[in-house]
Amino acid sequence: MNWPTELVRNVQPENFDQVALEVFRFQAQYNPVYKDYLGFLKVAPESVNEVEKIPFLPIEVFKKHSVMCSVWEPEALFTSSGTTGQEPSKHYVNSLSWYEETFQRCLREHFPDPEELTILALLPSYLERSGSSLIYMAQRLIEQSKSPISGFFLNEHKQLMEVLTSCKNSKKPCLLLGVTFGLLDFSDEYSIDFPELKVMETGGMKGRREEWTRGAVHDTLKRAFGVTSIWSEYGMTEMMSQAYAPEGGVFYPSPTVRVLLREVADPLLVSRAEGATGGINLIDLGNLHTCSFLATGDLGRMHSHGRFEVLGRYDHAEVRGCNLMVV
Repeated sequence: MNWPTELVRNVQPENFDQVALEVFRFQAQYNPVYKDYLGFLKVAPESVNEVEKIPFLPIEVFKKHSVMCSVWEPEALFTSSGTTGQEPSKHYVNSLSWYEETFQRCLREHFPDPEELTILALLPSYLERSGSSLIYMAQRLIEQSKSPISGFFLNEHKQLMEVLTSCKNSKKPCLLLGVTFGLLDFSDEYSIDFPELKVMETGGMKGRREEWTRGAVHDTLKRAFGVTSIWSEYGMTEMMSQAYAPEGGVFYPSPTVRVLLREVADPLLVSRAEGATGGINLIDLGNLHTCSFLATGDLGRMHSHGRFEVLGRYDHAEVRGCNLMVV
């Protein structure tokens, strides 16, 4: 079995579709779960000659099945937080170095080298459990940072405020990565005028606070930190890659990611046209060892140059034909 690793590693915008088709053919042959899914849909891999014809695997399958190409011993297992009583998604990681290479490539599109940053992570809900891919990413970035004050914060808001004040006074470049409810909890107690700070929210209230619109969250955080914009991250347990929005909630996908939107009435019909809306399907070439073609539970809108906006969650009762293996 020859992994198409170099194809993915060197993918460029002009050959993304070609590489995606190569990865599709590889996974259609070597991933038993995905192969069965194609069989349920009666899709012959050799008939798929364009990206729009590739079937996307519902991410719910990661809760019930081991989604892997061939058989190998995983280096790690990433799991979703989920909500009480729900079964978590499980993403088996063939190589942590591959995951690191993948997320670093995306970050370098938007941020300086981690060595040049003070990196602060306010991720209480993630620190309180094991198996978080976000915690692993943050840990590696903190380890690469040359700043001795980089680190994690659980609920130590006073300490975080002291570190932010130190960064402001010393004019050190600083990135604050936080789960949304954690950043809002901090903003209830403290504020700082630090316009050079980069603040990135990872989304979600995790049942800790009432859900807010992204606009309301960003307005509150901009006032609390004295910044003109808030960054957002789009990622999930079932992905090796991410997307980032510098402001306004329009995401720039990683070089290894493309988004297509599926029709509500016909989930096998997809579009990449600017202005289209529908369920978000993701091609994540970083998922080389599992499945790169994911039908998510999110609704989105396409923007120019492959950018996308997340509008909310999908009503799964309406997803016809996408739940054949969710048993």
